[in-house]
Amino acid sequence: MSKLPFLALALFAAAGAAPALAQEAKANDIVIEKPWARATPKSADVGAGYLTIRNNGAAADRLTGASSDFASVEVHEMKMEGGVMKMMETKNGLNVPAHSSVGLAPGGYHLMFTHLTHPLTKGETIKATLNFEHAGPIEVAFPVLGVGAAGPGAAKGETKPTGNMGGMKM
Repeated sequence: MSKLPFLALALFAAAGAAPALAQEAKANDIVIEKPWARATPKSADVGAGYLTIRNNGAAADRLTGASSDFASVEVHEMKMEGGVMKMMETKNGLNVPAHSSVGLAPGGYHLMFTHLTHPLTKGETIKATLNFEHAGPIEVAFPVLGVGAAGPGAAKGETKPTGNMGGMKM
């Protein structure tokens, strides 16, 4: 019996699985790693997306904005001010220093999806285009995890956000 049909089937299956496993998008020196979003309740008008932006280049870049077909997208920051957690849009974009990375995670910088056209459902994948000052647009696929997810690779059942909550008690 020839091994060729089995090998061909295995290669075909692996090729078909590759897009589902892809957790990276890039343009020029900017690499987007581990994007994900949290599922939202059915009546929610907003959701959030998280990822890591890595700049492999010798010059800084800036995330200037984002867009999608399912929501308006803003770059937000959460931080403690006077003992109060505040969230605000980063109107001037988000700097990504040369040879460095910036994490967008629960409790810190994140993408805010506003005016959702539909709830974000666990198991689906949503897409948004991130716009960079130098690297240009990068289309990113965000797998949607559960409502209380801490991120991809978090321990099973873990729901505590992994971002810097600035001393905020959870």
